[in-house]
Amino acid sequence: MPAPLLAVDLVKVYGDRTVLDGVSLTAAPGRRIGLIGENGVGKSTLLRLLAGDESPDAGTVSRPADLGFGQQELPYPGSATLGAVMADAVREARAALGELDELADRVARHPDDPELLRRYGEALDWCTEHEVWDADRRAELVLDGLGLAGIGPDRPVAEMSGGQRGRLGLAALLVRRPSALLLDEPTNHLDDAAAAFLEEQLRGLPGVVVAASHDRAFLEAVCTDLIDLDPAVGGPTRYGGGYTDYQVERRAERARWEQRYLDEQEELSRLRRAVNHTARQVAPHDRPPRDNDGFIYAFKGARVQQAVSRQVRNARRRLDELARDQVRRPPAPLRFHATLGSGAAPGTVAALRDVRVPGRLHVEHLDLGATDRLLVTGANGAGKSTLLAVLAGVLEPVGGSVQRRRGLRVGLLAQDTAFPHPERTALTVYTERLGQERAAARPLAELGLIAPRDLNRPVGELSVGQRRRLDLALLVADAPQLLLLDEPTNHLSPALADELEDALADAPAAVVVATHDRWLRRRWRGRELELRAEGSRRVPAKPLSCHQAS
Repeated sequence: MPAPLLAVDLVKVYGDRTVLDGVSLTAAPGRRIGLIGENGVGKSTLLRLLAGDESPDAGTVSRPADLGFGQQELPYPGSATLGAVMADAVREARAALGELDELADRVARHPDDPELLRRYGEALDWCTEHEVWDADRRAELVLDGLGLAGIGPDRPVAEMSGGQRGRLGLAALLVRRPSALLLDEPTNHLDDAAAAFLEEQLRGLPGVVVAASHDRAFLEAVCTDLIDLDPAVGGPTRYGGGYTDYQVERRAERARWEQRYLDEQEELSRLRRAVNHTARQVAPHDRPPRDNDGFIYAFKGARVQQAVSRQVRNARRRLDELARDQVRRPPAPLRFHATLGSGAAPGTVAALRDVRVPGRLHVEHLDLGATDRLLVTGANGAGKSTLLAVLAGVLEPVGGSVQRRRGLRVGLLAQDTAFPHPERTALTVYTERLGQERAAARPLAELGLIAPRDLNRPVGELSVGQRRRLDLALLVADAPQLLLLDEPTNHLSPALADELEDALADAPAAVVVATHDRWLRRRWRGRELELRAEGSRRVPAKPLSCHQAS
C-alpha cells in the first residue's frame, strides 16, 4: 500500500504575516481530503509545503516518494508538445513494466533466490497499484475525458489556451497515478462533462488525494474529509464526509453557538439582577436599633450582612468571569436589504422582445416579474454576460426592444469589477456609495465579505476577488429591484457561497444569475434560460418554491 501523507504542526510566515499556524494533516491511502476556506487562508501554501516546493518555518512533513502536484500552471516549457507531455506521463509505467519483465526472467532462472523474489514482489505490487499495463490506453481515455482529444500531438504548449494547459497537466497526473496527488482548484477551466470525468478518476485512485477547491459539487463528489482553514478558536477543523456532511455539521455548530450565546446572555442578566437585589438587602439593617433589642439587632444584622456580602462577592466574581470570557454574538447571516419603500412591487420589471447583439446574443422573448428567479446557463460565448449587460442598460442591442419599469433600480455584479478611485479604501468606497447612515446600519465588517485587515486598504491594492466581494457588499447592503449577478460564487469560500444562495432566495428583488457553478445550478428552484452560441431558447419554468412566489 502507498505510504500515508503526514504533516505535523506546520507554521509558515511571510514577512510579518503568519499564513499557517500549527496546521496538522494526516492522510492515509484511500482518503481524499478537500481544503476549503476564504482566499488567503493558506490553502495553496499548504499544498506547496506538502509537495516540498516550500519549507515550513516550523513542523515536519512526511510524504511518499511517488507524489504528484497539480499546480494551476503547467510545469512544462512552452516548446513541449502534447505528445511529449503524455510520453513523459507514461515513461515511468513503461520503465516499471520493463523492469518487471526483467525480474520475471531472472526469477525463472533462479526460483529459490529470496532477494530476487522480494524485489519481484515489490515491483509487481507497484505495477498493479499504478495499473502500468493500461497506461497507454489510459492516456487516450484521459485526453478524451478532459476534452483534449481534438488537439494534435504536435501542438506546442505555448500555442494552447490557459484552460487547455491546465487540463493537460491534469491528464499527465491521472495517467501517472501517483501514490499522493495534490491539486489546486482542479475543476477550473473544466466543463460539466470534464469535471464529472475527473471526479470519477480521482475516486478510483488507491492513494491519497488532497485538493484545494471552491467547487462544492467537486467536494461532494470526491472528498472523504474536509479541512476548513478559516480562522477558528481551535484552529483548522476537520470534517468527515463530503460537502453535504460538512453543511450539516456547520449548521449544528451554528445552532450550538447561538444557543450558547443566548444562555450566556441570560445568565449575565440574571447575575446582574442578583447583584443588585442582594446588595439592596443590606439596606434594612442600616436602621438604628431600638433600646431593648440593640444586642440582638447587632448580632443578627452582622450575620445577615456578612451572608449577603458573600453572595454579592460570589455573584460579582462570576459576573466578571462570564463577561470577560463570553462567546461573541454570532454574525448575522448574509441578507439583501432594500432601502425603505424600494422593495419589489408586483408586475413586470423588464421585458425583452427580439433582442439582438450580432455574434453574441439573440433573445426572442423574455419577461421578468418583480419576484422572478431566473438562472441563465450556457457554454462560454453563448451570451450570458451579454444578456446581463443588456438588462442592466450598459449595453444597447442593435435590434429589438428592452423595456424596464419606470424608475427601476438595477444592480449588476459583473465579472470584471473596477472602481473609479483606486486610492480610496474599501471602507471609504462603501460609506460614500451608501451614505453615512446606511453604512452605519449595515457595517461592511459585519457582512463577512471583506476581511477586517482589508477594510482600510486602497481598493487598487485589493485582489480581483476582493474587489468583487466589495461590489457584492454594496448590493447586499442596498439591494436594487432588479439584481443581476454574473458568476456570483467566484472567489467565495464554500460556506459564504451557501450564505449567498440563501440570501438570493429571500432577496426583495427580481434576481437573474448567470453561472457555471454546478452546485448552485443543481439546487436552483426558479426558472431557467439556456443560451446557445447561435441564440437562445426558452426552457419551461420550474415551479417556484413558496418563498419565491409573490
